[in-house]
Amino acid sequence: MDKKIIAFLRHIPAIKRSGGIIVLVSAVLSLVFLTAAFAGEGPMDSIPAKGIVTMVDLGAKSCIPCKMMAPILEKLEKKYDGKAVIHFYDVRENSEPAERFKIRAIPTQLFFDKEGKEVYRHLGFMSEADIIRQLDKMGVK
Repeated sequence: MDKKIIAFLRHIPAIKRSGGIIVLVSAVLSLVFLTAAFAGEGPMDSIPAKGIVTMVDLGAKSCIPCKMMAPILEKLEKKYDGKAVIHFYDVRENSEPAERFKIRAIPTQLFFDKEGKEVYRHLGFMSEADIIRQLDKMGVK
């Protein structure tokens, strides 16, 4: 179990004594949001984004090809701001995206059209030129 969660659970009796259920609920919600922020993850229900082309890269910060792709994704995220959503999930820190999208290897890139339908899947390192080519095919300029 995550160390942050274990540390939090140790404080629950103190929370109950110091203000009841409202404090407990607030603390739990704070923990959820902080855990997501530390993991670098966004809410899964917003991916793929509706009404805009979405690229999801599923990998890990410790994976060599994923490390090679990180600066590419950062650059493309800025370049396509407002035109496409480009999102990275570290599946070693949070396995939910790997399970949801049924990936078998990392890195895996998924491309979704504006309606949220997966239209292309790529396994392994994907170059900047190849990502741009795929986004162009999907009408993103």
